[in-house]
Amino acid sequence: MDRIIDFNRFKNDAEYRTILLTAISGLFLIISWLGLLKDILPFDPALISIVISGTPILLEAAEGLITKFDLKANVLVSIALIASVAIGEYFAAGEIAVIMMIGEILEDRTVRKSQESVKKLIQLTPQIARIRTSTGEKEISIEHVSVGDIILVRPGESIPVDGVIINGHTSINQSIITGESMPVDKTVGEEVFVGTLNHLGAIEINATKVGEDTSLAKLIRLVKESEDKKAPVVRITDRVATVIVPLAVLASIVTYLLTKDITRLVTILVVFCPCALVLATPTAIMAGIGNASRNGILIKSGEALENAGRIDTIAFDKTGTVTSGNPEVIDIIPLNNKYDEKTILSLASSAEKFSEHPLGKAIYKAAEEKSLNIFEPKKFKMELGKGVTALINDKNVIVGNQKLIEATEEQTLFINSYENQGKTVLMVAVENSLIGLITISDKIKNKSMETIQQLKEMGVNNILLLTGDNENAAHSIAEQVGINKVYAEQLPEGKVHVIENQLEDNKKVCMIGDGINDAPALAISDVGVAMGALGADIAIETADIALMTDDIIKIPELIDLSKKVMGTININIAAPILINFIAIILAAFGIIGPVAGALIHNLGSVLVVANSSRLIKYRMNYKSPEKITTVNMRFPLKTKR
Repeated sequence: MDRIIDFNRFKNDAEYRTILLTAISGLFLIISWLGLLKDILPFDPALISIVISGTPILLEAAEGLITKFDLKANVLVSIALIASVAIGEYFAAGEIAVIMMIGEILEDRTVRKSQESVKKLIQLTPQIARIRTSTGEKEISIEHVSVGDIILVRPGESIPVDGVIINGHTSINQSIITGESMPVDKTVGEEVFVGTLNHLGAIEINATKVGEDTSLAKLIRLVKESEDKKAPVVRITDRVATVIVPLAVLASIVTYLLTKDITRLVTILVVFCPCALVLATPTAIMAGIGNASRNGILIKSGEALENAGRIDTIAFDKTGTVTSGNPEVIDIIPLNNKYDEKTILSLASSAEKFSEHPLGKAIYKAAEEKSLNIFEPKKFKMELGKGVTALINDKNVIVGNQKLIEATEEQTLFINSYENQGKTVLMVAVENSLIGLITISDKIKNKSMETIQQLKEMGVNNILLLTGDNENAAHSIAEQVGINKVYAEQLPEGKVHVIENQLEDNKKVCMIGDGINDAPALAISDVGVAMGALGADIAIETADIALMTDDIIKIPELIDLSKKVMGTININIAAPILINFIAIILAAFGIIGPVAGALIHNLGSVLVVANSSRLIKYRMNYKSPEKITTVNMRFPLKTKR
């Protein structure tokens, strides 16, 4: 039964069918070369190779020529096949057809290997989910899982949906989604993603995204988009191939008129075939995209990969890009002798208990970590861009900025002194009397300074920081990480204006961001990179490239990979042209015939595919600087509520 199933798969799979037919063609070509079956067959065995492997080439060429007048490589190959058969060079014709098919198989294999990560993702999608119901556990098909279902995942099982842990804690291997090499500890309130592996404890998950809305489905769609887009350099090679067809015909005719040797004419047609040139770009592009996808870099098109290597200007968004985007309470400063630090934080966290703002959550988290009393607020009210008010223990508590709480001139100067240190200051008042201050800062990512240094060493010296924060905070950040140009207090349209000015100066600009407000700037840049592809959907859809983690160090890796791909393409184009040029001279002087010409010509195709395949395992060779010193990597978030 297993053999029948395997045979049916073999029969229905185009790739395996091509391999089988090419193997048969190759067998008859070898028989022809060795001179076997001469006394049995009334014809040269190479004719069987021509029929099996040459027919698809002829049909495709005829269709393109008739319907679109498409003078591509297969047209020239078809002419060479027909001419070789016409003069009785059956082995040469069979050789051309077979090696062409081998080249196609190698190209398909290269592309397939470059997309193995996508196939793994598809295979990792669980088909069954175990849900928690009022009557107990129940296993259902993944198609029937709905948002809001409670999913039970045991140790060793793959997570079937995107969701939030509501019970339990564990360690999860999410390398397939994010590229992280180490398992990540997860507990209640943290997100988990479909296809990732639960290592330790049993957890319960509240499903937030299912089916086509999950991060895994998004990942697959993003990578598949890259298959349907062609880089400009691909179109260039297509045009070159179009020019070569009439040029080859002209060269072969001129040679024949001068030498009256039909064999030389056929040989020139054989070696002039631009097969290797046509393979040069797509194999390298797809191998590069595959390499990137396995390392958590999703490149939507060959054009984006090509442009990444030409970048000379990079504009960084701040929060979630250069910084972690996780605010933390740094200082608690009492301004009233009746209230100590713990009391101030307890009251502030109680007022912020129902707040969804990052600053409010930071205060609440700090109180939880200190195990302080957090009271149930009454009459909670949020003032957009100002702060919150709440009734705590029958007292009116206010947490916010100076738009909500009045401060004296002396208090304002005191607040400004903390803001100048790179901190966001929230005021805490009870019954309209200021009792204390709470400062909050975000942290610069550990690898931000290293990334900026790498970019500069790679020749990208025009690095910008675009942020909505004030001038003092923005310049503080830039100084710490080594960014040389700062554009502070920028709204989305302001970021677009900055990018437009750079483009007008003929800069090749890459914008890196992660939020909805970054989407316009991502769209207008030469290359838009979305940080953390599990985050803002609009930013991801707009960007040309998406990083599956918030690891900023992947930016130099992306640029380095792009340059490596473009270098590989240049070699792929130059080497076959040189080989073919030498072969054409040899053919014109009658030194080589059609058989040797076919071998030399197709050697270039094999070398191109082999050279491109090296990109699949390419890794950036860079040693981290040893003298980067640690600084106070904190600065304020936007204070708008």
